[in-house]
Amino acid sequence: MRSYACTFVLALFVALVLTPIVRWFAVRVGAVSRPRARDIHQRAVPRLGGVAIAIAFFAPILALSVIDSSVAETLRATPRRAIGLLVGGAILGGLGVADDTIGVRARNKLAVQFLVAVFAYAMGFRIEAISVPLFGVWEMGIFALPVTALWIVGIVNAVNLIDGLDGLAAGVIFFAALTNFVIAIIGGGEVFVAVVMASIMGAMVGFLFYNFNPARIFMGDSGSYFLGFLLATTSLTGAMQKTSTAVSLLVPVVAMGVPIFDTLFSMLRRTLERRSLFSADRGHVHHRLIDMGITHRRAVMLLYGVSILLMGSAIAISLGRSWESGAALLAASVILTCLIRFVGYFEYVRLRRDALTRNYDEQARTLRRLVPPLTAELTNVPTSEHLWSKLVAFAADAELGVLELMSGDGAGRRWPAANTDGQGRQDLTLARFPLAMGQGYLEFGWRSEKEDVSAQCDVLLQLVTDGVEAALERLATAEPMASGVVGLSQLGPTARPSVDPRRWASR
Repeated sequence: MRSYACTFVLALFVALVLTPIVRWFAVRVGAVSRPRARDIHQRAVPRLGGVAIAIAFFAPILALSVIDSSVAETLRATPRRAIGLLVGGAILGGLGVADDTIGVRARNKLAVQFLVAVFAYAMGFRIEAISVPLFGVWEMGIFALPVTALWIVGIVNAVNLIDGLDGLAAGVIFFAALTNFVIAIIGGGEVFVAVVMASIMGAMVGFLFYNFNPARIFMGDSGSYFLGFLLATTSLTGAMQKTSTAVSLLVPVVAMGVPIFDTLFSMLRRTLERRSLFSADRGHVHHRLIDMGITHRRAVMLLYGVSILLMGSAIAISLGRSWESGAALLAASVILTCLIRFVGYFEYVRLRRDALTRNYDEQARTLRRLVPPLTAELTNVPTSEHLWSKLVAFAADAELGVLELMSGDGAGRRWPAANTDGQGRQDLTLARFPLAMGQGYLEFGWRSEKEDVSAQCDVLLQLVTDGVEAALERLATAEPMASGVVGLSQLGPTARPSVDPRRWASR
């Protein structure tokens, strides 16, 4: 245990000392991440943090291999595994450095990743069988190589995709490494895996001092590729022993649940949107949390919490007893299901698909038919009374449940004339649009199973609002009135809105 503690502390110290130097170097060579439309950060931030992480990782392992006989003996006992892990990690780290500095095409990166995965397979990191509860052992046979390669490449890119918020990837990797470390200690005899995980954890803690929000440096592809490869290969040490545990490959799947979940849903989302699987977007789980109004740090801490819960589930699964494995697997499923529901992933995918495929709902199709003639008629209405009559006819044809045109001081009209407050109004889907620089509003409501207005309906109703505002401005000279929205008092008896007009927020 003392060797593991020394590994952790030395890796942490090297990361603390080396990261500022690498940051300075990244700025000098122009390896800087400048904010793009889909990015969260608002300023240029140096990357290449993976260089500091890789050196911090290698330093304690090389030092202990010289001064600690047990570590040196472990490395000599499994030379192929040590070479495969360290050389493969170095190659992918170098690929990441090239991508961070000069850029590498996606297909070229994928080709190198598969080649390194084949190299790792040749060095002994293999999935030769998968034991599934209730179904027994599935021998991979000739599929061992492609399955292993897909696993390694998948984890490498999963870690890369989750690196979207300050400190998120480093924290998730730390908890995944801690899971593997605990399992290696519990299992006994996996000294090499325990040393590797202790080194990763130390490097992550040291790096997080500079990477947590607000980040002063990013790990970049150099870090995500390097760390993803280490986690993907070391997690196979249980799977390589075929039937050593009834759920050997399930343990790393649960431990890496957050990045794996995000990657799978990214692939599903892009497939439904008929886009390339390698195209970038703002639909990742961390982006969804930010778009929901959660602060940067709270979003990161929330995903840390999910990772901790999954870590506990993975450790329970590794114990191997059926009731513990079943309970842990159920807990992990509940955790991920709650995360999916919380971020509204399926609703987001549906809305994006509908928007891209022009899959209009029934209300949108009705508005598409009625809005163009209405906006044309609004250009030449002679009086405010005619304006209101056109809007009422439109509301009736569109089968709206409510239509309100209100000024800033509460003057205006509502259709239908009967009070629609109370339970009836709560059942409506409402869309409210401001008029004349916040001096009034136009509100539409209709009965729908959807809780929110679709993007198509929003655009069409905004066109109606623009037409009404233009008509009111045109009528201002002919019907000068003192009310907030010109001409509204000509519409008939005033009606108090159901919501104080000074408190509603513009859409």
